[in-house]
Amino acid sequence: MSEFVFPNDQPVVLLDSGKAFKALTDEEKLYAHYLSRAAWYGGLIVLIQTSVESPLIYTLLHRTYQQQSLKELRQVAIEECGLTDDDFQALLVYSSGIFTNMGNYRGFGDSKFIPNLPKEKLEKLIKSSSAYKSEPDVINFLWEKSSEKIYSLKDQEKHLGFGDKGTTTYFSKTCRQEDADLLSKFFKEKGMEAYNTRTFKTINENGDKVYEIRLASVASTEDVENKSLVGTHQVDGMKFIVTRGDYSRLLALVITHLQKAKEHAANENERQMLNNYIQSFKTGSLEAHKDGSRFWIKDKGPVIETYIGFIESYRDPAGMRGEFEGFVAMVNKSMSAKFAELVNSAEKFLPRLPWPDTYEKDKFLRPDFTSLDVLTFAGSGIPAGICIPNYNDIRQNEGFKNVSLGNVIPASYKESTPNYLNKTDSELLNKYRVGAFEVTVGLHELLGHGSGKLFHKNKDATFNFNADITLHTETNEKITSWYEEGETFESKFMSIHSAYEECRAECVGLYLAVEHDVLKIFGYEGSEADDVLYVAWLSLVHRGLEGLQMYVPNTETWLQAHCQARYVIMQVLLEAGQEFVTLKQVQGSDGQPDLLLSMDRSKIKTVGYPAIGKFLQRLQVYKSTADVAKGKAMFEHYSAVTAEGLNPFLKYRDIIMARKKPRKMFVQPNTFIVDGKVELRNYDASHEGMIQSWIERFSENELYDILKEEWRKDHDKFEC
Repeated sequence: MSEFVFPNDQPVVLLDSGKAFKALTDEEKLYAHYLSRAAWYGGLIVLIQTSVESPLIYTLLHRTYQQQSLKELRQVAIEECGLTDDDFQALLVYSSGIFTNMGNYRGFGDSKFIPNLPKEKLEKLIKSSSAYKSEPDVINFLWEKSSEKIYSLKDQEKHLGFGDKGTTTYFSKTCRQEDADLLSKFFKEKGMEAYNTRTFKTINENGDKVYEIRLASVASTEDVENKSLVGTHQVDGMKFIVTRGDYSRLLALVITHLQKAKEHAANENERQMLNNYIQSFKTGSLEAHKDGSRFWIKDKGPVIETYIGFIESYRDPAGMRGEFEGFVAMVNKSMSAKFAELVNSAEKFLPRLPWPDTYEKDKFLRPDFTSLDVLTFAGSGIPAGICIPNYNDIRQNEGFKNVSLGNVIPASYKESTPNYLNKTDSELLNKYRVGAFEVTVGLHELLGHGSGKLFHKNKDATFNFNADITLHTETNEKITSWYEEGETFESKFMSIHSAYEECRAECVGLYLAVEHDVLKIFGYEGSEADDVLYVAWLSLVHRGLEGLQMYVPNTETWLQAHCQARYVIMQVLLEAGQEFVTLKQVQGSDGQPDLLLSMDRSKIKTVGYPAIGKFLQRLQVYKSTADVAKGKAMFEHYSAVTAEGLNPFLKYRDIIMARKKPRKMFVQPNTFIVDGKVELRNYDASHEGMIQSWIERFSENELYDILKEEWRKDHDKFEC
């Protein structure tokens, strides 16, 4: 049960961006404000993308808190409803979880969470609240339609996934992997990508399967503009109907604020970027979003950085559909200077990667690489770094941007003591892990996601590589597999592509972190550079061990791509032998089973480095040549969690779950226009502060109607 609740001492930290925001001009603050509002309204889409009940739970909580102060509600809870202080605290923590994750599944790990207080107590409080007294019909509806799901922990509801193993709203309840495979074939044939879509399967009167592919847009299917995007198609005897109008009213609010932001844009690239995003959200055209991304790439070194749309595909069980995400941030000039130097040195470091130059892009497209202080990040969670756009054709042929979210990293590690390490390693990790993480994030995003070539066969039967001289690194023979027209890395590797690519990028970060000229860029030399290098490697393996929290034994599945990637790397380094990495079960100081993880730092370059190099080369070759069979077999081999062998990780997982520490939740600020100027408002780093930030973020009753409408429109497709 504890696996599915947040503890009452769940930590909360403030995402502080005050200093960077204060340095903005009035015009820049207005630009940031309207972009933030667009991101927050779009972020509500994630509720709909997470679970059928999430919009109702969010609305129930938001409406309850909005009509009564927490002090008053606490008094009602304790004096009238029989709740204890712990019960009320559990409600606040659960509410923070809903707001932070934009739904009742964890953004990092995709597992469900429920309130840590009895259902009957929560119901009594809800029905004793001011909100209930002022609008009983509304609150009754929200409670009756969501309460069972709030507390349900049926096997298929514990995690996100296809209907036979989990829950998802990217597909209707009856869809399975074989349906996703059919859809992938359809997208390939039609030259489409799935980022801004969802799919609903029905059976018609003849017993035939019909797939509705719904585009996210303000426009309905009947609207004239870009009518060519919609229609009925037959592929292999299957019927596919492309419609529009998903999330239409929320996207209309996004567009309204993007249009206001455009009035304060700094240059033509930013205006054109926003024009194209508006067109994409209006019509459902992914090509328009791609065009917006192209202008975004051209906007070099902006004071305010932003990106918005259907971006990351981690939570789609088929690995192709994007969750809505929007961020607004200000550039941290001192750290950005280090990343700029890394970019300027990229051509020097790329040849050091363990594959022939024939497997590298013909020309490295130097990206903008900045460290940002996040003002707003709307979605199911906040990463430490990003390499976008995720469109492979743009990233490979036109360019990309890297961002390191500088104020996220130190906040994530605040007041945290690591498990499973001896005292010396623990102290060293606490001293250098922020710095080491900045180094590996930089390498991960720039030279991890930014490196490597995909071999394509063009429409005219030519290749984007020299097929006569390019040899397979394992067979030493000519290349015999590649990506055909319309195929992408995502569509070929599907459900494993995210973890596979994160693993490749993490390996690049480790592999190049041994280079002292890399460490020097970040200000580390001599013995301190050696310490940072050691912490970078130790920290990665440590996170690989803790990543077992995201493994589900009964379904043998991983819930989080980064955790799976790091576990794979840990297995590779354990396999390298020579006691480079060792792990053993011990008795903890509390008398309970514990683990001790050790790394011989003297063997990083002699044992670890060649092992990672060999593995990284295989990852790249299988990716380059679209060799799904070999790539998947290798990756799943290292991903296996068993109870056998020298390290019975299935048994270790019980220890890790017992010693699990909750991830920190971020309280984000709001911006308001007061007398024509933008003001930044921060909140306490507490659950009360979290709730207050969300109450002040949205005050419009219209949003309740919108979320209720979305629920009515779709709930039967997920409940049937």
